[in-house]
Amino acid sequence: MNELELKYGCNPNQKPARIFMKDGGELPVRVLNGRPGYINFLDALNSWQLVRELKEATALPSAASFKHVSPAGAAVGLPLDDAERAMYFVEPGAELSPIACAYIRARGADRLCSYGDWTALSDVCDEAVAAYLKNEVSDGIIAPGYTNAALEILKSKKKGAYNVVQVDPAYIPAARETKDVFGVSFEQGHNDLRIDETLLNNIVTQSRDLPQSARTDMLVALITLKYTQSNSVCYVKNGQAIGVGAGQQSRIHCTRLAGQKADNWYLRRDPSVLALPFIDGIRRPDRDNAIDVYLSDEFEDVLADGVWQNIFKTRPEPLSIEEKRAWLSTQSGVTVGSDAFFPFGDNIERAHKSGAQYIVEPGGSIRDDHVIAAADKYGMVMAFTGVRLFHH
Repeated sequence: MNELELKYGCNPNQKPARIFMKDGGELPVRVLNGRPGYINFLDALNSWQLVRELKEATALPSAASFKHVSPAGAAVGLPLDDAERAMYFVEPGAELSPIACAYIRARGADRLCSYGDWTALSDVCDEAVAAYLKNEVSDGIIAPGYTNAALEILKSKKKGAYNVVQVDPAYIPAARETKDVFGVSFEQGHNDLRIDETLLNNIVTQSRDLPQSARTDMLVALITLKYTQSNSVCYVKNGQAIGVGAGQQSRIHCTRLAGQKADNWYLRRDPSVLALPFIDGIRRPDRDNAIDVYLSDEFEDVLADGVWQNIFKTRPEPLSIEEKRAWLSTQSGVTVGSDAFFPFGDNIERAHKSGAQYIVEPGGSIRDDHVIAAADKYGMVMAFTGVRLFHH
């Protein structure tokens, strides 16, 4: 199939819309179920590149949760601990494959932003992934293949309209890519930059101890950033993006936004949050929203009399600022990556507040010495890659 007609473009008034191959060749994707739209395919093709490259770089099954052409989360398939199983609403006793762990962790980075996401898997989608997705609000999935059991489950979602796309893992894009803006055609070389551990060798800080786990986290950060709308900063821990700050005009705003998300992710591990007494039968999105508001400054919106009874069995006490700070102070071992150089040390200061111990960024600022000094102040390990990762 050379082309596929779409319902409409980014918005309903943008018609006609299609995806097609300019060279007359076959599309590298097949729609197995549903009717994906324009934005769905933007998410699908960007997220597929991310997970494919992440698996190539780490040799681990990889997954991403995409919204509006940026990852809400990305992760490799490491096992979930008990707290993560509780945080991500994994059914008790559920057997999880490595690719299922990868997706559950990817979606768990920011479950609020992953509402209605596009799922991407580096490996064949199995029944464990499909069983988890069955209970989540998601628009579609792209993977190199599906087991029969998984496909049957996925086809039952959204009254049979769930979007299921299969991608040819052997497909290689053309060396040049084009797009039109306001009737003007842009052309550039496809970003085929290979991200691997050779980019991590230029350590510029006094501390140079970079364990393999941190190297993996740096690769997760860099590859996630490669497919995130710029400017962007990514916080990673244990092979999982825990905070992505995308599309901000200021680098420090990226760092703050991603840091706030990382903090929120860690606060969800607080035992008192894991023990929130939700009423029986509450939907997962409602739990996600309640937790997000409970941890915010607007906590009274879910704890007010007449409201909390619809969410909780008993009214929980809000976490105080001191309790939040005490819990967040135990966070450590976080890696922070940036798609372009940090121009000021304030980015390092903010990253430190969220437990950053490792930094990976291109370097090249006229103030690199100040940024390095800020990292040395906290005993961080920082690598300069020498490569920028803007994505638009």
